Amino acid sequence: MRIKRDNTRFVVFVTVMLYLLFVSGCSKNQPATANTDNAAKQPDIIRVATPSAPTSPSIYYVGEELGYFSEQGIKIEYAGVVPSTQLVASVVAGKLDVGGAHINRTIAGISAGARIKAVAANTETTQTIPHMIGVVTKNSPLKSAKDMVGKKIGIPLIGGCNEYTPYAFMKKNGIEDPKSKVEIIVMPESQLDQALRQGEIDLAMLHKTPDFIKERGEFTVLFSDYDVWETIGGATPAYFSEKFIKEKPDVVRRFVAAVAKTNNWANANPEKAIEITAKRANVDPKTIKPGYYAKDALILNETVTVWIGLLTDFGEIKAGIKPEQIYTNEFNPNARK
Repeated sequence: MRIKRDNTRFVVFVTVMLYLLFVSGCSKNQPATANTDNAAKQPDIIRVATPSAPTSPSIYYVGEELGYFSEQGIKIEYAGVVPSTQLVASVVAGKLDVGGAHINRTIAGISAGARIKAVAANTETTQTIPHMIGVVTKNSPLKSAKDMVGKKIGIPLIGGCNEYTPYAFMKKNGIEDPKSKVEIIVMPESQLDQALRQGEIDLAMLHKTPDFIKERGEFTVLFSDYDVWETIGGATPAYFSEKFIKEKPDVVRRFVAAVAKTNNWANANPEKAIEITAKRANVDPKTIKPGYYAKDALILNETVTVWIGLLTDFGEIKAGIKPEQIYTNEFNPNARK
């Protein structure tokens, strides 16, 4: 009987020890499980060009400040200043994940073979907040499109909205082949004011508002992009490479949702959007104009169509480019409303 009791005690002892080892093993595995969960929740990084001397509120700075990107599980990473002429190439090469400039750059890039697609609208135009304006001195003899013939136009970059907006304004007002009838002078936008004062140019294309020019008192606005196309000409959508879109559609979807929410907030809080951008960019808030942003970040087909037509007419792109090659709203949750 005693031997049986000892055997029973031994069996109980072994059972308890095995149970304790099992519980201990489970508790040791718990932190690893937690770490795995935390790793799965790490934000998706999206690399963008660092805004350089922004002339209007930056959706990235504003969206970050408000937490709209982080709530979508996205972290914005700034990859340095990239000229607008190099944005498409940088996205195609994978140096940036997303680019964004005036819609004409997107269209021209796709026409040249770049595999990119616009997915979220950014700034647009209103009468009081146009995308860009043509400015002359107060005593300038330029009073109409016809007066621009033979004159010098100062722009920051060739091939952009800066160049084609004045052509479109002249063409709308009856000037045939306007590209051959003006002299284009290229210089940094920050130098255009002084060049206008000194008579080195007759008209400057600026990313400012009419109110900004009026407050300064020394210049006057001859026209804006609103005078050419009303609300549909000033779009600056964000685009990804087709490769990124194919590999990470959910990241694109969340990015578009964050941009849409930021756009709507910036429209409702223009001065606060300027304040956030000025603080993040370390610039004087007075140098930043208000921006008007596409409601819900939806890209308008009319905008894309207008610029395809204009760039085709001036031989900037090949014929036959279709709007569906340029953009999609399929990743925008507001498109289904």
